[in-house]
Amino acid sequence: MEKHITVVAVLHIGLSIMGILIAIFVFLLLNIIGIASQESKAQLILTIVSTGVALFFLIWSVPGIIGGIGLFKRRNWARILILVVSALDLLNIPFGTALAIYSIWVLVHDETVKIFSNPYPQK
Repeated sequence: MEKHITVVAVLHIGLSIMGILIAIFVFLLLNIIGIASQESKAQLILTIVSTGVALFFLIWSVPGIIGGIGLFKRRNWARILILVVSALDLLNIPFGTALAIYSIWVLVHDETVKIFSNPYPQK
């Protein structure tokens, strides 16, 4: 199960980094379009929309990075955090759903629970 836990951590960090890159891309793209339009109302609306979408992706992605790092260190709070993130990722079809199902399977497994219940993790 140790390998599966590491794979879950890497996949959550990778998916979260992709979410952050999408946030940056959407923010820059919509702001550039707003500037190129040379209309103040369009620029204002696109700035508000781009900020909202970027914040959404950032808020969605940051817990996955934090939880993934915690999984590497075998922290029990990270296991719970990734279970919550995985429950939310079920809505992220198709990659998030596949990752969520795999993560939930790994993190609720009896052997995994024993690994994370150790108060003095080895890593």
